[in-house]
Amino acid sequence: MSANVTVFAQPGSWIESTAVDQCHQVAALDGMINVAGMPDLHPGKGAPIGAAMTSSVLYPLLVGSDIGCGIAVFPLRLKRADPQRIAARFPDLDVPVDPAGLDVPGGYTDSLGTVGRGNHFVELARVDEVFGADQDLSQGDLVLIVHSGSRGFGERILRSHTEVYGAGPAADSGAYLAAHDDAVRWGHLNRRLMAERVAAAIGAGLGEPVTDVCHNSVEIRDGLYLHRKGAAPGDGRDVLIAGTRGTRSFLVATHSSPEAGWSVAHGAGRKMSRADALRRGRAKHTVEELRRTPVGSLVVCGDRQLLFEEAPTAYKRIEQVIADLTGFGLATPVVSTVPLVTYKTAEVKSGRIPGRVDDRVRRGHGGRSRVLP
Repeated sequence: MSANVTVFAQPGSWIESTAVDQCHQVAALDGMINVAGMPDLHPGKGAPIGAAMTSSVLYPLLVGSDIGCGIAVFPLRLKRADPQRIAARFPDLDVPVDPAGLDVPGGYTDSLGTVGRGNHFVELARVDEVFGADQDLSQGDLVLIVHSGSRGFGERILRSHTEVYGAGPAADSGAYLAAHDDAVRWGHLNRRLMAERVAAAIGAGLGEPVTDVCHNSVEIRDGLYLHRKGAAPGDGRDVLIAGTRGTRSFLVATHSSPEAGWSVAHGAGRKMSRADALRRGRAKHTVEELRRTPVGSLVVCGDRQLLFEEAPTAYKRIEQVIADLTGFGLATPVVSTVPLVTYKTAEVKSGRIPGRVDDRVRRGHGGRSRVLP
């Protein structure tokens, strides 16, 4: 008997039938109990993205290769937020940092301090609206939003499983969970290092994160395995649900339910495949048009194809995703943010030296890093 499948999206929300079909395919797996699709649900490789899946069996493929991918939000102190100046000073986040002195989870030092491709980004944003009182953030505050994961580390973990067992369950759940937990910690460290690199490069003071939550993970809950692929924990913590580089994002307070897999959405969710976005985008936009968004923000991206693949029009309306979460009682908006500068990949500039950690970034004790004034 297949597991229960529920998609938490209101009538009229953009949900592809292919993604719903994938939810039902997952529901038919041995041991599966509940599959919850979030309002950002869309098709993925082997499993839907934007889903929380509860089972008595651990399936590494349901977490995917980017274990520990998540979003952190850091308050920033900056005297003058000039987007042009800041965009020009962004460090090259494709160049890894020197791991010397760092306590790196799993000992995996490749790609440390880098953002990666796809939908990953680092964004300087301004708090646009505050919903309610007594919040940590105020209207006009600056924040740095960092979306990235475990890079090649998580990929290596998944590949070591799939090369032997394919899409099947973990042969040794304890061994997988130990590696998984290292990758989750690696993702947290990676996001912190990128925030420090950016803060140092633009001359900003960096605060402690108001949230840093991963949305590709598995946890043991009530004796069962709760897999999340593109779904953030929704059991009380605040979560940043990312829009696009040309729309608002929303920090929400979560209060999800068991039926929803104790989860919420992690972003706007794609409504076009990358191939479709590339084809349609090239017919409608120039590269230069995509470097400045409808809200007036700037995009730092040296990969022209990625500019089209990640165009705001390739994604669902973030306002509808938030309305769905609110309508089902899964989350409540805390603040919204509007982008000023979004970094995707480095721009190649004549005479520019690829950025490493700024001289002001020094290694702290216990593997933590800090930005010196």
